[in-house]
Amino acid sequence: MAKPLEHPQKPAQLRSRLERYQAGKALRAACPRESQARLDLAPNRPDPVDLLIASSAGRIEELLPLRYGRMLASPFAFFRGAASIMASDLSHTPDSGITVQACGDCHLLNFGVFATPERRLVFDINDFDETHPAPWEWDLKRLATSFVIASQHNGHRAPDCRAAATAVAHHYREKLQELAQQPTLEAWHSFLDYEKLIAMTDDTALRQRRKRVLQKALAHDAMACLVKLTDGSTARIKDVPPLIFHPDAWHDPSFAEVVTHNLARYRESLAPERRVLLDRYTLADLAIKVVGVGSVGLLCAVALLFASEDDPLFLQVKEARDSVLAPYVKAQAFATHGARVVYGQRLMQAASDVFLGHTVSAQGMHFYVRQLRDVKVKPLIETFTPQAMRDYARSTGWALARAHARSGDAALMAGYIGRSAAFTKAIANFAVRYGAQNERDHKALLQAVRLGRVQAHTEDP
Repeated sequence: MAKPLEHPQKPAQLRSRLERYQAGKALRAACPRESQARLDLAPNRPDPVDLLIASSAGRIEELLPLRYGRMLASPFAFFRGAASIMASDLSHTPDSGITVQACGDCHLLNFGVFATPERRLVFDINDFDETHPAPWEWDLKRLATSFVIASQHNGHRAPDCRAAATAVAHHYREKLQELAQQPTLEAWHSFLDYEKLIAMTDDTALRQRRKRVLQKALAHDAMACLVKLTDGSTARIKDVPPLIFHPDAWHDPSFAEVVTHNLARYRESLAPERRVLLDRYTLADLAIKVVGVGSVGLLCAVALLFASEDDPLFLQVKEARDSVLAPYVKAQAFATHGARVVYGQRLMQAASDVFLGHTVSAQGMHFYVRQLRDVKVKPLIETFTPQAMRDYARSTGWALARAHARSGDAALMAGYIGRSAAFTKAIANFAVRYGAQNERDHKALLQAVRLGRVQAHTEDP
């Protein structure tokens, strides 16, 4: 009779979920959860305007007044463009010592809905320009703070602003506890189904509006983009200066050779089977396209390609530079900044764009490439009631926890956070405090514009 198999002994380096959870809990001794509420600004804190000016170095000079003009619009607009300021401040705050692949610019408008290669509609983080290894608390604190500032922008009462930040931390904790109990592959492949999130929306008016927006987005394919971005009679992107335009230098005949060379370099960053797909398209045009707030002044372009006359593809080509987190975290450097962005996106997102890749131009500039639009849905934050803001906080908290669990140990992090309200209250307190600091920094930019330290102009309505 065959001898029954004995249960193998546990390898010395393998720890159970409970052991990892307890190890996370032990981290509270060095970094109490309540300490996460502290905002200890450095005694020699850099001037926020100086940090903005430093972050503008190397950007397209003519677009800098537009960048500052957009940031002047409100404390919320300022916050979106001030990731470098908050990164500096976060580096002086307590953290548990657990590092993950962080988003780096984690605010509520950097989440959205997109179609996966399998055509599922998922809700996830969708901006990774600043992704970098960092303490996981940094992303969560920036996200919670963005809810406070956005709620204030909408005129919500102070308790509602705090409640929105609390909801972010609460649902982050909730999702981490869930992921910590799942088998590794199940947690890795988890995603947030957007249609299910719509069904869970407590605000009835918001739930109906989300259904309408989703149906509209599903109809907004590449052909719809073609109608919007071209004049319809030629395979050429319309100039709408200063937001979309063809620089004079790009009319030089030699420019086509440069673009072809850069496209070939980008192609090599794709998996072999995706190169086959890209090879079905031919480049027709390329134009500068100004995007976002924090990205204004970086070299961003939109490329129009065709597989046939009625089969277009739009790619976004975006300059990649050092992450705002890089000066404050020791981590192994990537070969290129574009590779850093692509790695971070692929690691954190539930599913990434099939055309996501990177390149270094013939001029030595670093870029990453992705589809311009693929059933993307952006939240209309300015319409949110306090209840809608808490609904949205739930989705973003869940999405961020899922993203962090891919590179971090969910059981370890869940053990540190625990199940009480101590951690969520601390994050909410920090968010309220940093919201007040952000308002002071916004006023500093206003003063700098009045004194002529920086030039700013707003866009025509």
